[in-house]
Amino acid sequence: MIFKNTSKSKLTLAFISIAITFFVWQQGLRDSLNRPSVSFDISQKEQEIAELSFQSIPVNLKKFFIVNDPVDQINKSLSDVSFEKLSERNKLIRIITSESNDPLIYKNISKDFEDKNYKFLIDEIEKKTNNNAYKLNSKRFDLFKGDRFLYHLLSRKFDFDDSALITKSFSSKMFFKILAIRLIPLLTILIGSILALKILWATISLKKFGWKEIKSLDLELIDMVLLIAGGFVVLGEVISPLFSISLVELFSKNISNELSQSLKIFFGYLFMAIPPLWIVFYQIKSLNGEFTFKKDYLQFNFIPIKYAIIQGIKGWLTIVPFVLLISLIMSSLIDNQNGSNPLLEIVLNNNNYLSFFLLFVTTTLLAPLFEEIIFRGILLPTLSRDFGVISGIIVSAFIFALAHLSLGEMPPLFVLGIGLAITRIASGSLFSSVIMHSLWNGLTFLNLFLLRT
Repeated sequence: MIFKNTSKSKLTLAFISIAITFFVWQQGLRDSLNRPSVSFDISQKEQEIAELSFQSIPVNLKKFFIVNDPVDQINKSLSDVSFEKLSERNKLIRIITSESNDPLIYKNISKDFEDKNYKFLIDEIEKKTNNNAYKLNSKRFDLFKGDRFLYHLLSRKFDFDDSALITKSFSSKMFFKILAIRLIPLLTILIGSILALKILWATISLKKFGWKEIKSLDLELIDMVLLIAGGFVVLGEVISPLFSISLVELFSKNISNELSQSLKIFFGYLFMAIPPLWIVFYQIKSLNGEFTFKKDYLQFNFIPIKYAIIQGIKGWLTIVPFVLLISLIMSSLIDNQNGSNPLLEIVLNNNNYLSFFLLFVTTTLLAPLFEEIIFRGILLPTLSRDFGVISGIIVSAFIFALAHLSLGEMPPLFVLGIGLAITRIASGSLFSSVIMHSLWNGLTFLNLFLLRT
């Protein structure tokens, strides 16, 4: 029982932690509704890559990769969004791809742009629109060579040669990107579906699921409250960022905004992980009188490592179709889903390689290890012991999804949490669920990396 042999101070601390967690999580979920969905940017980036790869796509494959003109598709998507809500780059793309009779062209909107090069370009477009005889200085377009898609759009609109920048080799590179972006998810879904059917058939045939023994620490439910609400939320999500952000701002005055942003995320995650991991360390030490790394308290079960890795890969492949199916259903039911993880947009629009490396380490190494220790190493075994395995899987997956503070992403994350919990129990190895989690984050990261133009 949660109140068994529990001191009043411990109870008081738990209730205060729950109250703060309720406030933080409900505010975080509410704020997520105001964050735009990154799916819009992902779709646009894919269309940009398709356009830039056009000359390298084999003729017999063009109909599979390009159904409609990518530029027209982008213009249509941007037209469906309020002009004021678009980014400066998208506003410019909207103007360039619009017909000459579009009322936007005749508005004096350059004053609304902060980027001086964008201001110049809009003024030139307005002059050309109002006076067809106006001669544009194409050399001035060199200002936009850093954005190859934008430069390509200008070449289409003002009829100048962009082949020196959009070379055959560059176009081929874009083709391989669009090939990977389209094929990797399809192959993953296909293999995962076959594996899922195989597991389902084996389960039906044996009339049972092969659960491995799951050992929990001798902790009470109130210890889980203190770990999740007190350590993960209050100390990790509320107090720790005050130190990590201040630390990065102190030493990042002369570095790029992209690198500064990535450092805040990297150190923010490190600082956030310290309090709950310290609580885990303290809880284990109080139970055993000591803490020894040689003892596998959380059932990582690294050995045999080949088995643990294979189980993690199988778990990842098996859950992919289900998570993507839920995402697809959510997209069809709710237009313009908001609440995407802001980290996705940061990765998608990042051009600094050191920054990329920090984000990669954070998403594929730090996050999976830390979250699996908390949710599948401590929480899942305790809940399974007290309420049964099925209840343990469902409740731990729900808390895992809730902790990401994104209403739009909760259903897919809940399904992912179920998959991670099943892999943890079916393999008998926490290391397998860490591998699975890392692969999931890694695939997302790879897809966003490929989408950069």
